[in-house]
Amino acid sequence: MARYIGPVCRLCRREGMKLFLKGERCYTEKCAIEKRNFAPGQHGKTRKSKPKTAGYGVQLREKQKVKRTYGVLEDQFRGYFEQAERTRGITGETLLQLLERRLDNVAYRLGFATSRPQARQLVRHGHFTVNGRKVDIPSFSVKPGDVVAIRQSSRTNASIAHALDEVKGRGVPAWLQYDAEGMSAKVGSIPTREQINLPVQEQLIVELYSR
Repeated sequence: MARYIGPVCRLCRREGMKLFLKGERCYTEKCAIEKRNFAPGQHGKTRKSKPKTAGYGVQLREKQKVKRTYGVLEDQFRGYFEQAERTRGITGETLLQLLERRLDNVAYRLGFATSRPQARQLVRHGHFTVNGRKVDIPSFSVKPGDVVAIRQSSRTNASIAHALDEVKGRGVPAWLQYDAEGMSAKVGSIPTREQINLPVQEQLIVELYSR
């Protein structure tokens, strides 16, 4: 499946906020936002610092933030939006819930990886199971009652061990019931908007696609 393979720090700089795409680096002074908090490119420093307050531009930026945070490209993101539209409830909130339930995101939320890109790679390499069966599809959608676990043969994996040690203080969202001893978690419920700590205005994305 297609994915973005360019420099990710410039994505954070373009959006003007940390998207936490580089794991530990994002929490240090080496973070690109800390060192060069302006848009990338030749004219990055000269762009107007005051953001637009309405219109297509601000709607587009909200969409780009969400796409880049979860690591999905346009066609896949539109697919999620169309699925959210067909689902009963608030479209914008449902969109975020669908993205949050991706297996790579769940692995990241549980602290099995330091970033979503790393979690995606670990999933692709077959390090996780869902309900006891190996799943290597990052976009696999978990549902309440599912149990996500690190495979027995992967529990000594250096990357996973390092991630678990580094993100101890990050916390696990309440919709995931984490079992540290079993290196697993049960999906307790669909995440609520309050449990998705993403500083975006999802209604603007709905407005953008409704044009």
